[in-house]
Amino acid sequence: MSDDNKDLETGILKSSMLQKKKVKKSTQNENNIDEENKVLANEKESEQEKTESNSSVAVMEKAETEENIEKKIEEDNNVKNEIVEQQKTTNKGERQKDESNTKSQYEFVVTKTKKKDHKLKILIVLIILLFMMIALFSTVFALVNANNNNILGGIYIRGILVENLTEEEAVKLLNEQFEKENKRELILKINGEEYSIIPEQIEAKYDVEKAVQEAYSIGRNGNILQNNFEIIRTIMEESKVDIDFTYNEELLNNIMKSLDAKIPNAMVDNTYSVEDNQLIITRGVAGVEIDKTKAKEAIVSNIKAGIYNETGIEIPTIFKECPEIDIEKIHSEVKTEPQNASYKKDPFELISHKNGLDFDVEEAKKILSEEKDEYIIQLTVIEPEIHTNELGEEAFPDLLGAFSTKYDETSVSRSKNVKIAISKLNGVVVMPGEVFSYNDTLGKRTVEEGYEYASGFAGGKVVPMLGGGICQVSSTLYDAVLYANLHIVERYNHMFQVTYAGPGKDATVSYGTLDFKFENTRSYPIMIKAKASGGLAEIKIYGIKEEVEYEVELVTNILSYTPYKVIYENDSSLAAGREVVSQYGLQGCESVTYRIVKLNGQEVSKELLSKDSYDPLNKVIRRGTAGT
Repeated sequence: MSDDNKDLETGILKSSMLQKKKVKKSTQNENNIDEENKVLANEKESEQEKTESNSSVAVMEKAETEENIEKKIEEDNNVKNEIVEQQKTTNKGERQKDESNTKSQYEFVVTKTKKKDHKLKILIVLIILLFMMIALFSTVFALVNANNNNILGGIYIRGILVENLTEEEAVKLLNEQFEKENKRELILKINGEEYSIIPEQIEAKYDVEKAVQEAYSIGRNGNILQNNFEIIRTIMEESKVDIDFTYNEELLNNIMKSLDAKIPNAMVDNTYSVEDNQLIITRGVAGVEIDKTKAKEAIVSNIKAGIYNETGIEIPTIFKECPEIDIEKIHSEVKTEPQNASYKKDPFELISHKNGLDFDVEEAKKILSEEKDEYIIQLTVIEPEIHTNELGEEAFPDLLGAFSTKYDETSVSRSKNVKIAISKLNGVVVMPGEVFSYNDTLGKRTVEEGYEYASGFAGGKVVPMLGGGICQVSSTLYDAVLYANLHIVERYNHMFQVTYAGPGKDATVSYGTLDFKFENTRSYPIMIKAKASGGLAEIKIYGIKEEVEYEVELVTNILSYTPYKVIYENDSSLAAGREVVSQYGLQGCESVTYRIVKLNGQEVSKELLSKDSYDPLNKVIRRGTAGT
């Protein structure tokens, strides 16, 4: 029930109650007059009884009294009639007044109700008009933006503004930006030293297509009201769209390992190698290493966000004890059963030979109980009946890649080291999916193996070192593998430029720390054929060509050169004024090297192989001081 109806009902009820009250009052007045008449009648009867009992002397008084009583009754009746008439008149007036008041109250309530109904109707009409206007505005707004094929204003993708661009324009803009960023240097500060990395080295990639689609869908993937709200919101404030980022974890781990090897006082882990019938275990040493978890988080977050501050980022290091030698684990990795080499055709399949190896674990534990830097454990070697290199050229008919370098044959010691390394590579077979290790293949460079001291880089200068020259063989193998289009797993450049290979085409090794590794990513096994004679070290990769075979081109770009300095050293063994060059100088440089893969002369892919930094090697001149 409405408030107006309630007010009307309340007014009528009050009027009715007032009327009843007045009628009741009139009835009470009439009853009072009747009571008075009864009293007078009783008095009359009493008087009559009194008169009858009196003497005749009172007859006159009786008559006179009766007359007075009758007058009194008549007067009372007249008064009664007047009161009744007066009451009737009064009641009629009051009823008329009450009726008038009730009617007024009813008319007031009705009028008030009508006014409220009128206001409510107006409010409803206004609300309807408002919704109609909103719907009309939304429709017009949607129609205006329906033909807009561009990304809305105020939208950023990874901090790059893409407003008012088509999807194609946005994709192009982002790809150009990220291509530039992928070649920018990220400076790493480790223990006061500076190193650098560029995103291409870890195959940094952004999902541009997905991000642009998400940006374009803003204001388009809901109903009219939702879309209009999104459109207005982008006008009022920025909309930021995130972008998916991926990188090659394996490549980043290799960079961490490379940096670990470069920092002073680095921790060296335990290593082992199998050489002929011996297991050689080298105990590592405690030292510092990069906090790889924090380092990788910092590198990835900066590259993802496109932050390349000139001040660089600090990479923390931690001190780490060398772990204990786990001989049980080594035994599980070394122990193998012998396997004969074989192959078959249609389809081609080659099974490489394997030597069976084993050793006594308990005897090995006794040997390891001594505090030594190196341990030699005798192996039991079981030769297979057929070796892989005995299968013949029929199993490896196609030349896949080759490279050669020149060495100074007059340097007897260096030549001997080169030929030993070449002999250990010759005939090695790498199966599909198998990873080749240069250090594992050559083993530790020792005098027992026939290695001699020859010139090599150490401590920032050229010094005699055992096995000097074998880095030329690893560099020659590196280039041959590149031309065979195989995947490089691990490779490091020299501290200084080398004379036998250009910048970006060398591969230095150091037993126990730096290795050269590659993976046979082809469908068939490959065989390494190597020889050294007449001052030429030559390595060829043989196998079976793929159904589609690509051409490979290696390109190195020199970014900058750093000139070397000339250092004079006094030598009392030389006559005064005489000068002898004891170390020739090499200029330093910064370079980037790419592998370009082509098919029928057309470029298919361009892969960043490395970004290398070579320090200048100072020229040293001994100046005589004898006799001065």
